[in-house]
Order: sequence, then structure tokens, then C-alpha cells
Amino acid sequence: MSKRFLEKTLKKLSLMVIAIASWTCATNAFAQGFDVAFGVSSLTSAQQFTNAVTGLTYPSLRGGAYPGFTADFLVHHRLGIEGELYWRASQGLYGLQPFRPIFWNFNGIWLPHLGKRFTGELLAGIGAEDVRFYGLISYSPFSGYTNYVSSTHFNGDFGAGLRAYFWHSVFIRPEIRLYLINNNVEFSSNKIVRYGASLGYSFGGR
Repeated sequence: MSKRFLEKTLKKLSLMVIAIASWTCATNAFAQGFDVAFGVSSLTSAQQFTNAVTGLTYPSLRGGAYPGFTADFLVHHRLGIEGELYWRASQGLYGLQPFRPIFWNFNGIWLPHLGKRFTGELLAGIGAEDVRFYGLISYSPFSGYTNYVSSTHFNGDFGAGLRAYFWHSVFIRPEIRLYLINNNVEFSSNKIVRYGASLGYSFGGR
């Protein structure tokens, strides 16, 4: 993982934390709970294929380790808003071109109570897939020069998870997401599934 990528990721996470903290203060009178989690996932999708007419090969996005963060808070009973950011830990190869996908989404979330130690998660929302192709110099007035070119696609996502509280407000959460990606022409499919597990903490009860 490059130093530049880590710096940019930390900047994004810092901005997200500041925004969430500000929002938490502004809605403190209404919020019923606040949860944060860190996890690792992988992806599955359609296999790589080659177009018989053009001869072009479209790689699959399956595989790889994707660390990431999620944060949510409840604004009315067990309904709330959730944000998440996941990225590929190591660069993959698109032919001979190094690349790294990043997924970020904002969702509506419902947390049904399933028992003394279990809480479900059902969510849906929108976001983007940002695919960074490295080794190419790009310039933006906002970010300056970078050693990659981004290809960004809008996505909608649907997901579910199961929180198991094993110590006070600490939980482990197996989870799954379906991303429906608009115009994902670089890869073999516009349907991507992320699956994995996270370790999290619930502030203000559960």
C-alpha cells in the first residue's frame, strides 16, 4: 500500500469522522445510538471473460482483501443512517496495469432486535466505486498531481448483517453487501458481492 494512498485515505476518514462528530452533536437530542466498526471483506463476481468479437478481456473483481470502516447512528427508534468505506488492501493487476478499487456508500439502516445478545442489520443506499489505475500521472485543482487515474461509477447497494454482542457493547458482525454498479465497463460484471466480518462498538446502549 503506497504512502500517498494511505495519506489520502486518512484524509478522507478524518473528514468523515469530523462530519459524523458534528452531526452527532447537532442531533444528540434525537439520536438513540451510535456505532462504529472495522472489518475485512473479500469480493465475488462473475468470472473474467473475453469478447469473441473484439478480443478484449474483461477481468473479474473477485478476490482480494478489503479492509474498511463503517459508522451509523439511529435517529428514530431503530432506524438510522450509515456510512462505509472499503478499499483493496493491495493493488491488483488489470492486465499489466496496477489498480485498486475503493467502495464508499451512504445507507439507510434498520436494526431489528433479535434477542439478548443479537441485533440484525438491513440497509440500502447509494455511493460509488472508485477504481484507481496506477502509474499514470493525473492533475486536479482539488488534489494536485497524483500517480493514478480514477474511473468512478455510481452504485446502489443492499446489505445485511448480524451483530453478536460478546462483551458489554462490543460486537462481531458477519455481513454481506450487493453492489449494483452503473456502467462498470472495465470489468466482467456490474454486480459485485462483498462479504466479510467486522468488530465494532455501540455507544449509548444497544
